[in-house]
Amino acid sequence: MSASYQPPFTLTSAMLTHVAEIAALLGRMEALGATGKVPVLRRENRIRSIHSSLAIENNTLTLEQVTAVIAGKRVLGPPREVQEVKNAFAAYDAMESWNPSSSKDLLAAHRLLMAGLIDDAGKYRTRSVGIAQGKKIVHLAPPAAGVAGLMKDLLGWLKRTDSHPLIAGSVFHYELEFIHPFADGNGRIGRLWQTLILSRWNALFAYLPVESVIRDRQADYYKALAASDKAGNPSAFVEFVLAAILTALREAGNSQSGEQVDAPVSEQVAKILKACSSAPQSKAQLLKSIGLANAYLSYKRHIQPLVADGLLEMTLPDKPNSRLQKYRLTENGRALLR
Repeated sequence: MSASYQPPFTLTSAMLTHVAEIAALLGRMEALGATGKVPVLRRENRIRSIHSSLAIENNTLTLEQVTAVIAGKRVLGPPREVQEVKNAFAAYDAMESWNPSSSKDLLAAHRLLMAGLIDDAGKYRTRSVGIAQGKKIVHLAPPAAGVAGLMKDLLGWLKRTDSHPLIAGSVFHYELEFIHPFADGNGRIGRLWQTLILSRWNALFAYLPVESVIRDRQADYYKALAASDKAGNPSAFVEFVLAAILTALREAGNSQSGEQVDAPVSEQVAKILKACSSAPQSKAQLLKSIGLANAYLSYKRHIQPLVADGLLEMTLPDKPNSRLQKYRLTENGRALLR
């Protein structure tokens, strides 16, 4: 363990550009009064954050189901997935009381996130773990015996670093995923903790659904992690996360200020919306437009959220399971596409 530990990252021009753009956009939103309006939607954004973060981890509950669970309503779904939603809401709700550089608070957050899901919730792992894609191990985490020391070093660095919080939060997120300190739940705790770090810099970030952008760019999220692992430097991951934060901030600014802030629509969403721009399309046609098979899980991840957000609507709303069902753009969908 070292009191002078420094994660092996280097600042790039892309990072600095993103940080400058985010700061400028925050200033513009404050000037327009948009940041004052964002808290009005904080519950809705918090639910979107939870839904997206869990969807990345293969939770199949829809946005409507997640909303119902949080409202205390009974939902027909896998009990484990319902428990994941309850846990995540409790963790995000408790976030304000935590110190980002506290090991005790990090373990408490993991305990809330994983309660009833794993036996060692709130404890660092005691066995070796690896991340597999198919039959291939793509990341072998450090030995379990060194996890406590590595996390002490990382949290100590976070406490004393003078790096910009946007950079520090992204670096911490990557380093936590690299160490993989828990038996399960590393992805969701990493995203939660970065939100906590950013919220200490600007309170708006406590309710900014960056996780929704990451979900839409999930393949790129994992590519950035892999590229950083290969390089031995988190730069690729930091650049990806900063770009996601910028996109989420632009989307929030657009929805609250009534002005366009040059917000790019995520690639997958844009393709789906464009597919409907001339005529209604079937579920299979929409999924084909983004290179996916006509599978139920793909539908729940990529089409249902657009319907829930009012960007698409069913041509047969009274017969949601009809084989003749198609989807068309709403006025909100057309506006976003423009």
